[in-house]
Amino acid sequence: MKRVAILLSGGGSNMVALVRSMAGDHPARPCLVLSNDPGAGGLDRARDMGIATAAVPHRPFAGDRAGFESALSRPLEAAAPDILCLAGFMRILTPAFIERWRGRILNIHPSLLPAYRGLDTHARALADGAAEAGCTVHEVTAALDDGPILGQARVSVRPGDTAATLAARVLVQEHRLYPAVLRRFAACDRRPVWLDATDHVAG
Repeated sequence: MKRVAILLSGGGSNMVALVRSMAGDHPARPCLVLSNDPGAGGLDRARDMGIATAAVPHRPFAGDRAGFESALSRPLEAAAPDILCLAGFMRILTPAFIERWRGRILNIHPSLLPAYRGLDTHARALADGAAEAGCTVHEVTAALDDGPILGQARVSVRPGDTAATLAARVLVQEHRLYPAVLRRFAACDRRPVWLDATDHVAG
């Protein structure tokens, strides 16, 4: 059984989807939810689900990413995860940290990579007049929002969409895609998962 640590910075909706999926015959179980923000709502949600939590605030390490990552590594090493899932973890990790966990870090990004790396993905897609948007799960490498693609889910961009309405529909697909990819990855299967949303409006 693989052990999974989930790193987050906010409310943890993707964390909840991952934890709920790791049941029954799933080849993995959650061992830790870790945040760079002690006030992150995702920590409370993890505790409510019976998952061990830890927080390493990044602010005391301003300008010292190596120091922050050294502190971050202590609860990770103690939990001994086989896989790290970044789920809205809003810190850029150094190549040294990524090398330590090479081949074992997954991330979900709210665009169809390689398009729209970085922030403000939905606003940028709308500004470009994109017909589709979506999300990508990829293996983390030293390059930002890069690495082998392990899955994508697509949604249609609708007339009148705003960044907020598009983000909300993409988030629904994130909650489908990330668990599907993790199940496959934990079983040592790196074939990508491709999902298309049934993107219909009721009524």
